[in-house]
Amino acid sequence: MRHNSFVTAFDHIDPRETPAYTVGEAAHYLGVPRTTMRSWFAGQRGFRAVIKPAESKGLGLSFSNLVEAYVLTAIRRKHQIALPSIRRGLDYVVRKLGAKRPLLQQKFATNGVDLFVEHLNTIINISRDGQVEMADLIRAYLERIDRDAKGVPIKLYPFMRTQAPREQPRTVVIDPRVSFGRPVIAGTGIPTAVLAEQFKAGDTVHVLAKEYGADEEAVWDAIRCELALEAA
Repeated sequence: MRHNSFVTAFDHIDPRETPAYTVGEAAHYLGVPRTTMRSWFAGQRGFRAVIKPAESKGLGLSFSNLVEAYVLTAIRRKHQIALPSIRRGLDYVVRKLGAKRPLLQQKFATNGVDLFVEHLNTIINISRDGQVEMADLIRAYLERIDRDAKGVPIKLYPFMRTQAPREQPRTVVIDPRVSFGRPVIAGTGIPTAVLAEQFKAGDTVHVLAKEYGADEEAVWDAIRCELALEAA
């Protein structure tokens, strides 16, 4: 008899696997074009998708999907690697590491990155310098994912600014256990949407920071997180 405590890390009842984001919301939070985000989860021009969405019919994305797309963003940033090449590289990592969802798992964050980049080089012939640059960039992104003791992602700190990845503070966090997985100011639980709405209503950043006991830079990042979300 199977005991209820034996639940896998990616069980369907896990809040991290519950559909909580639209393609547009995910694209906005990660700074990716909506059409690109959709192609990752739905495929394009005869090519199958790279990531399986939590809800296929309506393309509802879970927190885990958001993390997978976030890592994929790092892979494509600057180099614009084609979707089929990325998929083949990930398939290779799956075979080598036995990682069912490589973009999500600790194995990819440790030795999987080098395996992926080296294999990608055989597909698209990027230079050695390009390999190093890509691997470093992916690791900089992976550093903004907090994991539990089992290596499963539990928090994501998306980038809110244009400066170099390692220079950006962790001001905004997405945690599926807080505010239904909507972005909040890190360490406070203050929804970024609330601050953005009050800012649009006329409150200044200085007033908002004082009212909520938050750092002004964090308030600015919270507003950046939500601006133009309606159009995403």
